[in-house]
Amino acid sequence: MENTNWTSVSHFILLGISTRPEEQIPLFLLFLLMYAINISGNFAIITLIISTPRLHTPMYIFLSNLALADICFTSTTVPKMLQNMFSPTKAISYMGCLAQTYFFICFAAMENFLLAVMAYDRYIAICQPFRYPMILTRMWCLQMVALCHILSHLHALLHTFLMGQLIFCADNRIPHFFCDLYPLMKISCSSTHLNTLMIHTEGVVVINGALVFIIASYACIISVVLRKPSAKGKWRAFSTCGSHLTVVAIFYGTLTGVYFQPLTSYSVTKGRILTVMYTVVTPMLNPFIYSLKNGDVKGAFRKWMSRIWTSFSR
Repeated sequence: MENTNWTSVSHFILLGISTRPEEQIPLFLLFLLMYAINISGNFAIITLIISTPRLHTPMYIFLSNLALADICFTSTTVPKMLQNMFSPTKAISYMGCLAQTYFFICFAAMENFLLAVMAYDRYIAICQPFRYPMILTRMWCLQMVALCHILSHLHALLHTFLMGQLIFCADNRIPHFFCDLYPLMKISCSSTHLNTLMIHTEGVVVINGALVFIIASYACIISVVLRKPSAKGKWRAFSTCGSHLTVVAIFYGTLTGVYFQPLTSYSVTKGRILTVMYTVVTPMLNPFIYSLKNGDVKGAFRKWMSRIWTSFSR
């Protein structure tokens, strides 16, 4: 087979999660429901935080940015997947595929950095409560959020640029529901050594660096909480930390399972399942995990719903 330059590849075929016709409608309804919950839940969090002055604090600034990142993260892949379930071609253009790869990596990295920043926020709030207003000023919070955005785009730009250098030959079928790194590298007929090297070096530093920072922050938090004399105070702190760590465990556990392995041992089937966990399930759960045990959010939500009910009943 003669190798051709990537410019001859005008599109890719996204095979999706399943190729069985009888599974398309149940899968469509399932992912449509999860996507609707994700969008509505995260949009409600953003609206609630913006419309409630008492929630204009560092913790909720970070949470609103996480909710926005979750909406964008899922919207990068799920709408195209839903469309392709009933499309006869299941095609995505070459440039569309690279754009999807870029934004997918960007918002995944943004979630990674924001989770680390939120762990830092909790560390200062619990371990240094009297210095909290002096350390986490509004300007410092905005600078950290801006840094999360800049680093995320640089991270995405690097890996998308390297992906754009690969050569694709006759086989343009991607055994996935979106243009993910490993499935694209698997069908490339040029060397993917540099791509793999960057995933296992720069990618490890970005992902595992944030994860180590999160674990260290929560280790300090737990150490301080255990010294608290109040059982109620301990329960409240552990309840909040438990919610955050649940999100961290799902996100990083599945992300590590997909990418931090040799390309030769990558399993398409396993990769699809793990990818669904951190691209669809985690963003859908975040609004509930971060809000259900948060008295401020629940109180603001009740007042918000009360105002809406009053305006409709007039």
